[in-house]
Amino acid sequence: MTTTATTPKSSLSSVLIIGTLFFIFGFITWTNGSLIPYLKIACELKTDAESYLVATAFFFFFTVMALPSSVVIAQLGYKKSMSVGLLVMAVGALIFIPAAQSRQFPLFLTGLFVIGTGLALLQTAANPFVSVIGPIESAASRISVMGICNKVAGIIAGIVFGNIALKDADALIEKLKQVDLTTKNEMLTELSNRVVVPYGIIAVALLLLALGVWYSALPDINDQDIQNTDGDVTITNQPSSIFDFPHLWLGVLALFLYVGVEVIAGDTIISYGKSLGIPLATARYFTQATLACMLVGYIIGIVAIPKYISQQKALVISAVLGLLFSFTAVLLKGYLSVGSIALLGLANSLMWPAIFPLAISGLGKQTKLGGALLIMAIAGGATLPIMYGKLSEAIGTQQAYLLMLPCYLYIAYFGAKGYAVKRNKVVIK
Repeated sequence: MTTTATTPKSSLSSVLIIGTLFFIFGFITWTNGSLIPYLKIACELKTDAESYLVATAFFFFFTVMALPSSVVIAQLGYKKSMSVGLLVMAVGALIFIPAAQSRQFPLFLTGLFVIGTGLALLQTAANPFVSVIGPIESAASRISVMGICNKVAGIIAGIVFGNIALKDADALIEKLKQVDLTTKNEMLTELSNRVVVPYGIIAVALLLLALGVWYSALPDINDQDIQNTDGDVTITNQPSSIFDFPHLWLGVLALFLYVGVEVIAGDTIISYGKSLGIPLATARYFTQATLACMLVGYIIGIVAIPKYISQQKALVISAVLGLLFSFTAVLLKGYLSVGSIALLGLANSLMWPAIFPLAISGLGKQTKLGGALLIMAIAGGATLPIMYGKLSEAIGTQQAYLLMLPCYLYIAYFGAKGYAVKRNKVVIK
C-alpha cells in the first residue's frame, strides 16, 4: 500500500531552504569523523571507546528530545520549529569555544549534547516535511536529493575540519612523546584552540539561517489535510492510535540499526585505518570516501526511484550490499578492508530515504508523532558505535565489524516484509 500526501506544492524556494537545512545537518554531523581522533589527542583520551562518546553525546539527545520536539512542532508548526532548532544548535556551537580553551572533554560533550538537541528538533520537522510534501511513493527520490546536500556538506566539512584540526597530527603525536609536561600542555592547548574560530563561524551561520527560515515563505504542512490512498483507493477508517501502525514500529527499529551502521562506517573508518598502521595524514580522508560512495547511491536513487525500482526493493538491495561489504571488510586486509568500509556508504545511501517514508506511510494525523519516533531511532548512532568500540577492544578493530551483519539482516527483512505488516487490516473503499 502506498500513501499520497495532498499538501502545498513544493516551490523552488522551499526546496532550496530545505536543501540548505540538510546541508547544515551534514556539515555538523560529519565533522564527528574528524572530531573523534582530534579529541582523543587534544583531551588525552585513553581508548578509542572513550573517544566514540563523541557520537554517543551527539546522537543521544535524538532519543530524549524527539517526542518533546513533536510537541513543539504541534505548537509552532514546521517552519518556526526548524528555526528554533537552528538557534539551539548555535548555542551548542558556542559551547565549543570555552571547551576548546579549557580542553575539557565533558564540556565538549555538553556542546555536542546541545547541538544534538537542536538537530533533533530540526530533523523531526524537516524529514516528515520532505516525505509528505509530495507523493509518498517518490519520497525516497526527494530525500535522496536532500541526501546529496547532506553528504556534499559532509565531504566539505571533513576536508576543512580535517585540515584545521588534524593538520600535522602524526608529527604532533610523536613530538608529544618527547617533550616535558609544560611543553606538552602548551602544544595540546594550541591544538585544542584550533576549533575556536570554526565553531564561532558555525554559530553565526546558524543564527543567520535561523532568522532566514523564520521569516521565509516556507509553507507549513497540516497533517490533518494529508489523505491516505493506495492509487485510486482511499482509506476510510484512519486508525486513531500510534500503536495501530505496526509497520511504523518495525521501521523505528530498522532506522535505529541503519543509523548505527552508518555512523560506524563513517566515524570509525579513520581510527580503523590508523589501527592498521595507515598515517593520519592519509586516514583523515577516509570518511570522505564513505560519503562519496553515499553520493553515488543518492544519484542512483534520484534516477531509479520510483521509475525503475520501488523504495522497498531498493532497501532490500541496499541491505544485501551492506552484508556483502561487511563480510569483505572482515575478510580482506589493509586498504581493501578499508575500501569495503567506505563502500558501505553506497549500501547505506538509500536506507534513510526508503525507511523513513515506508515507516510513516499512511499515518495521517499521526505523522508528527510518527516522525518523532523515527527521529528517536537516530539514537542508534549513539549506541552501536560504543558497542563497536567495546567489541574492538575485545576481539579487534576489524573483527568488530561483524556487529553490522545482524543489523543489515533486519533491515533486509523490513524492506521485504516488515514495511507491510498488518496494513491489510486497514479497511478501504
